[in-house]
Amino acid sequence: MKKSLNTIAIAIALFLTLSYTFAQSPKGKYGTFALTHATVYTVTKGIINNGTVIIRNGKIEAVGTNIAIPSGAEVIDCKGQFIYPGMIDSGTRLGLVEVSSDPRTTDFNEVGDVVPQMKALTAVNPNSALIPVTRVSGVTTVISNPEGSMFPGTAALINLHGYTPDQMFAGFEGVVLNFPNTGRRGFWDRRTDDEIKKATDKAMEKLNDVWDKATQYHKLDSATNGKGVGYYPELQALLPVLRGKQTLLIEANASKDITAALKWIKEKKIKKVVLTGVLEGWRVADEIAKAGIPVIAGPVQAVPSREYDRYDRAYANPGLLRKAGVKVALQTGQAENVRNLPYHAAYAAAYGMGQEEALKAVTIVPAEIFGVADKLGSIEVGKSATLFICDGDPFETKTNIKHVFIDGWQIPMVSRQTQLYDEFLQRDPGVNKAKQ
Repeated sequence: MKKSLNTIAIAIALFLTLSYTFAQSPKGKYGTFALTHATVYTVTKGIINNGTVIIRNGKIEAVGTNIAIPSGAEVIDCKGQFIYPGMIDSGTRLGLVEVSSDPRTTDFNEVGDVVPQMKALTAVNPNSALIPVTRVSGVTTVISNPEGSMFPGTAALINLHGYTPDQMFAGFEGVVLNFPNTGRRGFWDRRTDDEIKKATDKAMEKLNDVWDKATQYHKLDSATNGKGVGYYPELQALLPVLRGKQTLLIEANASKDITAALKWIKEKKIKKVVLTGVLEGWRVADEIAKAGIPVIAGPVQAVPSREYDRYDRAYANPGLLRKAGVKVALQTGQAENVRNLPYHAAYAAAYGMGQEEALKAVTIVPAEIFGVADKLGSIEVGKSATLFICDGDPFETKTNIKHVFIDGWQIPMVSRQTQLYDEFLQRDPGVNKAKQ
């Protein structure tokens, strides 16, 4: 009995300790801010030297030089520092997985081959420890992607601040389609060429069957104003895509698959579509450009898709696509390492894309692709105050991010990693002095 009471006492003490620690966690600050004496990279309207950015009511109220500072504004002197719009990662699993090796903490792969009705937004964990780690690196907005089957679900664009998924929602959702793969899955794939062809034909047959059913459902739904067509959530979820109101995000990487996807898109007359992955997009860049379809390329820090390709093909891919006239955004495809987005962009910049276009590929271009360029992607009056302040080029590893703002909230520059760093920087050796 005494042992049980001791256990209960310890549990209560632990609970109070954790509660106290949680209560002391820094919170975001909302108000009026004046960011002064900075070099402002607006992305869309050039570079402003010795500039000022005024943040009020979650918006950018003013940008430029000789800006009057509002009464009561908190002034942040950014002399010698740089202001950039928050970076956007156009393909991640952030918020859907915590520990990849523990299935209890993963929620990005649902059961079933055709589940477009499964929304990533409903599964996002706002309390993920990976979110603070990501946003203190200047990555403020991401696409959270379901993965797995043919139609694994609907992806969502989220800002990395908020207590609920709805508060984090940044205004875009898109149905994900993993286009049938015509090649081997990897070196371990021992299928014969004939077996691969049969599997591909079967997958294409299934894809066309699903699309034909969705088309028939669309016709019936339109004719009956949504009455009397039965309950088919997977077909209901595809209706906005068929009607040109929602984007279809098609994952295709091998050049042969990209070409097949372009042909399929044209045959099905899909109006709003984006290609993702496109690891071998450089092989068919002219075809993609001719189709006028934007792409989300990446990860950039990857190995070549074929053993005989140059080592830098994945690095050069975004630049070669852009040179061909394709609108290109970048993705990491990560959960734990979304924070490395600026370094994926750095590789793209160094291997042909150029710094200016690489910056656009993680700011204004994805904002345009996702239809939120009126809110995100550049530093302009009236847009969301989602930006960061740093002491150098954000694509360089030596650069430090000093401040982050998301929707006007000044985000605490604290994460699990900064806490561990502080803990072990001046660690107590742990010697029990009572035993000395």
